[in-house]
Amino acid sequence: MLRSTFFAAGLFVLLCGISLFYVEAIHYKKLPLSKDETGVRGFFSRVAPVVDNKRVVEPPDWVAFSLMSVGSVTMLYAVALPKKQQS
Repeated sequence: MLRSTFFAAGLFVLLCGISLFYVEAIHYKKLPLSKDETGVRGFFSRVAPVVDNKRVVEPPDWVAFSLMSVGSVTMLYAVALPKKQQS
């Protein structure tokens, strides 16, 4: 079960990286509770000013490649895990 969990997590991260490879910007509705723009989101993206109560996130190019490589390595790790021994 540990093998399939790592494989699924790696596949999810890989697919997120592939989707960010084709995306220029992400538009989403501004939530009223989001006041702090610093932190992890500020490190991975540049947030454009709010226009018509919508927020624009433009992820840099390196994020897609990083997510794809981390997902691939995690999937390879899942394949390399030893199989469960039957007693």
